[in-house]
Amino acid sequence: MNRRSDPGLVRPYVKAGGRLHASQRLELIALVVPGGGTMPAPGPEHGQIMALFGTQGAMSVAEVAAYIGVPPSVTRILVSDLIDHGCLVVHTAADRPDTTVLKEVLRGLHKLVA
Repeated sequence: MNRRSDPGLVRPYVKAGGRLHASQRLELIALVVPGGGTMPAPGPEHGQIMALFGTQGAMSVAEVAAYIGVPPSVTRILVSDLIDHGCLVVHTAADRPDTTVLKEVLRGLHKLVA
C-alpha cells in the first residue's frame, strides 16, 4: 500500500492545526494533571489526552506523547491547548516538596527500621 493512499495517515502538522509552536513553554519532563476546564471544540487527539487521565495520575508530556503515539513536538502543542483552556494544569518546581523535608523523613524511617 502506498503511503499517500492510506486514509489513517495524518501528518503531524495537521494534528497540530498547522501550528509549529505551543503557546506554553513545556519541557518533555513537565508533569500535567487534570484541571477541570472544558475546551469548546476539542480535536480527537485532545480527547485521547484527556481520556488518559481517567486511568493515570500526573504524567509527563513525554509520557502523553508515548501513549497517544504522536511526536513530542505535536504533543506539546496539544497539551498547551488543553492548559490554555484549563483542562490540564502543569506542575512547576514550586509544586514539588522540599528535599530537606524528604531527607528528614527518610532519616526517621531509617531509625524506625534499625
